[in-house]
Amino acid sequence: MTSINYIDTPEQLAELCVEIAKQPWLALDTEFLREKTYYPKFCLLQIATPDWAVCVDPIALPNLDDLFTAIYNPAIIKVFHSCRQDLEIFYQITGKLPAPIFDTQVAAPLLGYQDNPGYAMLVSSLLNINLSKAHTRADWSKRPLSPAELEYAADDVIYLCQIYKIMVQKLTELGRIDWLTNDFNELSNPEHYHVNPEKAWLKIKGKNKLTGKQLSIIQTLSNWREHTAQQENRPKSWLLRDELLFDLAKLQPESLGELAKIRAINERTVSRHGKEICRLITEAKDRPPLPLNENGRPAKKTQQQEAILDILTALVRIRAEENALNPNILATRKDLEVLLFNEGDEDCPLLHGWRYSMAGQELVGLLKGELMLGIEADQLAIIAK
Repeated sequence: MTSINYIDTPEQLAELCVEIAKQPWLALDTEFLREKTYYPKFCLLQIATPDWAVCVDPIALPNLDDLFTAIYNPAIIKVFHSCRQDLEIFYQITGKLPAPIFDTQVAAPLLGYQDNPGYAMLVSSLLNINLSKAHTRADWSKRPLSPAELEYAADDVIYLCQIYKIMVQKLTELGRIDWLTNDFNELSNPEHYHVNPEKAWLKIKGKNKLTGKQLSIIQTLSNWREHTAQQENRPKSWLLRDELLFDLAKLQPESLGELAKIRAINERTVSRHGKEICRLITEAKDRPPLPLNENGRPAKKTQQQEAILDILTALVRIRAEENALNPNILATRKDLEVLLFNEGDEDCPLLHGWRYSMAGQELVGLLKGELMLGIEADQLAIIAK
């Protein structure tokens, strides 16, 4: 069993940094809280290699500059499982992102697993070990942490080391290890971790049903909510929930009295931000909304467009089956829509790396009329014109 060292003094941290510099790769994970804040509160950093495991206490060690310098060494591969939230913390603290990255959740579908598999499922499948769930809801900001809590946290990197070694071996044997390069590089793209308040409205579900004044109000209030939540470091839902945004867009209150009558809004928000919210609503009503379809996709597709997407989907299924992949890891319906309506869009994953070689090039050929989908020997086939 791997021993777990708890790092909470500058002397221990300095020794750890020296040890990290010797490693070709590290397994990493974080524990954090964000129920009461906009930004995650960094509570614990777990690091492991096949030979050792540590839990670093960022609450006891406010200066982690040397540690991040050691971890960010480009000669060291950083291994995570579902790394987006971990990297968000790294970006928040350092203003930059580590590379190179290996994410076992991203890699797993290339070995036949479902899209976005959980860590516990991979540990069970690859190692035949069932992880404890005893401390899933632990408050990681409290001190001292119990030995059981530290063991629970360290398991997230101890077994990650074993999973990583197995995956690399299998991917290498299948000739797929290089397929993931673009996917892993994209994880270190700062655009994924910097939230622009002006684009916050794009993530609101149901916005496409609004037009005119209502849409303008949703866009304006979403921008204000995101910016205010960032400034106050509070969850944006504490200010205005998404459902309340729609109520405000439809009812369009312009006075504190009208605002206070809306059932879902709380008194604190009215007293602190009511005047600002009413002013923003009044201004938004006189301003044309931003166009809904910034990506060029129509709000409602025609039957012909749906049929074309069905044909593209058929090709994806053929190539996925040939390579023993889940079709969704090769291309989702949304990916195909981007390809259909925005051919040449550099953000489309089908135009890069292994996806382009496996299916993207043929999909582009179909759209250009250079290829067609036909039937040969009772099977679907791609036929050159």
